[in-house]
Amino acid sequence: MSLPLPSTLVARTVEVRDVGDLLALLPSADLRDALTWVRRGDGLVAFGEVARIETTGADRFADADAAWAELVRGAVVRDAVELPGTGPVCFGSFAFSQHSRDGGVLVVPEVVIGRRDGVTWMTTMSTGSLPPGPALAVPERTEELRPRTTVRFRDGALDPEAWQGSVRAVIEVIRSGAVGKVVMARDVVAELDSEPDARRVLGTLATGYPSCWTFAVDGMIGATPELLVRRERGLLSSRVLAGTIQRTGDDARDLARAGALARSSKDLEEHEFAVDSLTESLRPFVASTSAPETPSVLHLPNVMHLATDVTAVLDPEHADMSSLAVAAALHPTAAVCGTPTLPAAEVIAEHERMDRGRYAAPVGWMGADGDGEWGIALRSAAVVAPTTLRLFAGCGIVAASDPAAELAESEAKLEPMRTALS
Repeated sequence: MSLPLPSTLVARTVEVRDVGDLLALLPSADLRDALTWVRRGDGLVAFGEVARIETTGADRFADADAAWAELVRGAVVRDAVELPGTGPVCFGSFAFSQHSRDGGVLVVPEVVIGRRDGVTWMTTMSTGSLPPGPALAVPERTEELRPRTTVRFRDGALDPEAWQGSVRAVIEVIRSGAVGKVVMARDVVAELDSEPDARRVLGTLATGYPSCWTFAVDGMIGATPELLVRRERGLLSSRVLAGTIQRTGDDARDLARAGALARSSKDLEEHEFAVDSLTESLRPFVASTSAPETPSVLHLPNVMHLATDVTAVLDPEHADMSSLAVAAALHPTAAVCGTPTLPAAEVIAEHERMDRGRYAAPVGWMGADGDGEWGIALRSAAVVAPTTLRLFAGCGIVAASDPAAELAESEAKLEPMRTALS
C-alpha cells in the first residue's frame, strides 16, 4: 500500500567529494531495497524511503504523476548544485499491462547520491523540518558483501519448444495481415542457494554493460540499452532499438555480422516499425522531431542492435508535460509490443501465456520539475522472493522470422542477467 503522502517534503542538495563507485555505496545487500540509475559511472543511487506512491490499472502513470506533482508542489528545497537529478527525486517502475497486478510505484528515498560531469552531490529528503546543514557526510556502507551464490535456471511459463510453437502461431497471424509485428517475450526462473548481493549483481551489470542504464527499483533490476525518454528543459531524447544479431566473440566475424544486420530487410523492417511508432506517439506533443534516415549498429558485449536516436522539442502547449507523462504516451512502443499497438497487444495476451509484470515497461527517475530519464525495463529480472527471480527476454516477430533463430536471440538477451546472478 502507498504510505500517506507527507504534508511537507523537505529536500537539501549539497556538493560532496567524489565517492568512487556509486553502486558500492548501497548500504543494503537486498536487491529489493536498491534504488539505482547508473550509466558509465554517472547517475543516481538512493536508499531509505520517505514516501511511496502505488497505482494500478489504466491510469497508473497519470495517477503517479499527479501524486508526485502534489507532493513537490509545496516542497521546501535547498539545492546548491542545480543539475539534473538534484533536489527532490523519485524512482519509478510500472507494469507493462494495465491488467497486471504489479501496477506501478514511485519511491521517494531519504538519501540520494548522484554524479554528473565530474560533480558529485548528496540530496537528503525528510518531512516537517530542514535536513542538517553542510556537515552532512556520505553514509558508510553498513553491510558486508554476501558470499557468492550458486544459481539454477528452470523454464518459466513456456519451455523452449512450446515458446517456439507460440512464435510459429504468431507468424501465421502476421502473414494473415492482421498485424505487422509482434514482440514475443519469454521468462526463465532463477533459483539461488542463498540471497544474492545487490552490489555484486548490479556492479556486474554496470561493468559488463557500461553503455546501458543499470537500474534497480522496487525489486525490478537490469541493464537496459533502450532509453524510452529523457526530458531535460523541454528537450526530449529517445533511443530506439529493434533488429538484433548475436555476437560471436570474434571481432572480424562480428564486424561482418554487423554489416549483415545493417542490410537485413527483416531487421530493417522491424526497426522502421519501432521508429515510426515512437515518432507518431510523440507527434501530438512536440513542435519538431529529428531522427537520422538510417539506423546505426549498437555494439554490446552479447548482441548488436540496430539503433536510432530520436530528439524532439515539446511544443508550448505541452511545455509542462513531465517525463513520466511523455513515457506514458510512448508506452508501449513497437519495440516491445508490436504494430499496430492494440492488435499486437491482443496477440501477445493470447500467445505469450504469462504476465510480463514490469518487464518491458518504463523504469527510471524524475525530479520535481518533471525532468527525468525513463528506460524500458529490458535485460532485466524481477525479484519474486529472496532467492527467486524471473528473468525476461523478448524478440520482435515479423513475417520473415524463424522460431529457432528467435529462441537463440532470446537466449542471448538473457545472458546479462544470467551472468550477473551466476
